[in-house]
Amino acid sequence: MRNYKSFTLRNWKELPQLQKLSDYEKKAIEVVGTVLPFKTNNYVVEELIDWNNIPDDPIFTLTFPRAEMLRQEHYKEVEKLLDSNAPQEEIKETVKNIRWELNPHPAGQKYNVPKIDGIELTGVQHKYRETVLFFPSQGQTCHAYCTFCFRWPQFVGMNELKFAMKETELLIRYLKEHTEVTDLLFTGGDPLIMKTKILASYIDQILDADIENLQTIRIGTKAIGYWPYRFIDDPDADDLIRLFEKIISKGKNLAIMAHFNHPVELSTPAAEEAIRRIRATGAQIRTQSPLLRHINDSSEVWAEMWRKQVNLNCIPYYMFVARDTGAQEFFGVPLVEAWNIYRNAYKNVSGVCRTVRGPSMSATPGKVQILGVSEVNGEKTIVLRFLQGRDPDWVARPFFAKYDEKAIWLDQLKPAFGGDKFFFEDELESIFHEHIYDDESENFE
Repeated sequence: MRNYKSFTLRNWKELPQLQKLSDYEKKAIEVVGTVLPFKTNNYVVEELIDWNNIPDDPIFTLTFPRAEMLRQEHYKEVEKLLDSNAPQEEIKETVKNIRWELNPHPAGQKYNVPKIDGIELTGVQHKYRETVLFFPSQGQTCHAYCTFCFRWPQFVGMNELKFAMKETELLIRYLKEHTEVTDLLFTGGDPLIMKTKILASYIDQILDADIENLQTIRIGTKAIGYWPYRFIDDPDADDLIRLFEKIISKGKNLAIMAHFNHPVELSTPAAEEAIRRIRATGAQIRTQSPLLRHINDSSEVWAEMWRKQVNLNCIPYYMFVARDTGAQEFFGVPLVEAWNIYRNAYKNVSGVCRTVRGPSMSATPGKVQILGVSEVNGEKTIVLRFLQGRDPDWVARPFFAKYDEKAIWLDQLKPAFGGDKFFFEDELESIFHEHIYDDESENFE
């Protein structure tokens, strides 16, 4: 059995690999790690990172803070406070202000929290008609933190932005009342950071409730990439496999939504064995990742990753665009470039790899896919469509934006053909106005 050890700002200096880092790189871990979350573990450090390729190694960049992940003015501000041994309260206040400048609540997540009988389900999000996201309170951490993660506020003590829920009774009532919901996604953090008996306590209640409309249980996880021993020889690994088998025996589809950001994460014997054990239960493994500068911003890397996934009987599912939060300025790739990377990777793999969808922005109105670049009536445009929308009627409707080589997010695009607004904007504003009105009405009651 592989012993597990995590490393954070408290104990990272115990790492023997530190001799590979320059003083500047060590300093960056302290400075950036004071603002953005930092956590890794011995598997990532020993089996995934190439310490002879620092700082360019993709897994190092994926898990260790680098100076460029903060704006220069923010970095210098925190560095100055740390160097002068400033009072902790002063450091905390400065860091808090910086965090608020990093858009800690992207894509209108606060509007996704549903209610039942006037009670807000703070550990649930329901943005798209068929799918409900569930954030079990014990799953609000990870085996290691990705430096690009859009849920970074949940790991740094910004509790007002944390989604977590302990009880499943209200969730079950909500699922039964909302018969349009077919999919329940366990997310976090990482639900598979939990012990199996805790995860089973949630799932058993849901299975016992016999929710007729619930067809698929999804579990979003990075565990295969960051701690595959969770499925192999952790003390309760066999119990986890049996739990997966139980879900399937109850007639539910089980989809493991696995996050892989680079082919290296699929290359170890442990990762391959974890995938084999999961697939033997009858569960699907669907894979997804954002497109990230400094980590996987080449068509060759994506083509290799999709091939590896298919060869291991996983289903390539999504290529995302790095969200407009946290270290987006470091990781972001312009939308036109993202489409070219996707297209060049897509055309160089076989049909069984072409289940993947992207590049897709999980933006405020929904999941928006860049379909490509085209010229219409002499005007060069970016063609887009919704894969998911706050209004299901938006889905699969093509729309056009002015060509812009620098834009890295939806809100930087302008309508083509002289339009003032995209077709969905008025309705989106109405949806948000209705949400705010409902909240105010309840406050006055």
